[in-house]
Amino acid sequence: MAGKVYADAASALAGIPFDGMTVMSGGFGLAGVAENLIAALVASGATNLTVISNNGGAEHFGVWQLLDAGRVRKMISSYVGENRLFESLYLSGKLELEMNPQGTLAERIRAGGAGIPAFYTRTGVGTLAAAGKPTESFDGETYVRESWLRADLAIVKAWRGDHEGNLVYRKTARNFNPAMATAAKLTIAEVEELVPTGSLDPDQVHTPGIYVSRIFRGKDYARHIEFRTNRPRAEIG
Repeated sequence: MAGKVYADAASALAGIPFDGMTVMSGGFGLAGVAENLIAALVASGATNLTVISNNGGAEHFGVWQLLDAGRVRKMISSYVGENRLFESLYLSGKLELEMNPQGTLAERIRAGGAGIPAFYTRTGVGTLAAAGKPTESFDGETYVRESWLRADLAIVKAWRGDHEGNLVYRKTARNFNPAMATAAKLTIAEVEELVPTGSLDPDQVHTPGIYVSRIFRGKDYARHIEFRTNRPRAEIG
């Protein structure tokens, strides 16, 4: 270890996990998921977790591994999709679920990072998403009050990072990761490329290093495709 830089996921996570902690897990679908850190969190043995994640992973990948190991008490999510494990755990009463409209989830996380305890939105008014929540009228329209989200730990994945923890994400991996990095007591980043400090163009940095406590270069990344769609080849001659 040198400064913020650690050798691998296990050493970066050492001494942090505890039972009952709240974890933010970045990524969008299969992109930008902290694969190495999730595996290390499973290996840590921490249980009774509350996990804040846009989704519950895919079969054998991402947050799915924590669910499969029985480590998660509650999910705060937006999309559960075709995750059969997620479905069975929830329907059997083994998993609590707090569903959010996707934009609301993103804003709750952003608010947590910005120190804004609550905000009002029209999204979800008159639906189950607003059940039991305070409402207020603004300019003749009803808005529901949503509260911030914060966590004990955020695990994020970036394309590039330097030794000070400055991060650059690629494409959809930029969804949720930057906001989550600001909304936890401690943020650990895994990156595909770890470069010397000063190598990154400051104008291209998405997460400033001030938000990142620990960083390491990940390994064994697979380019998963959730749904592979191929167009039939055109007939030739």
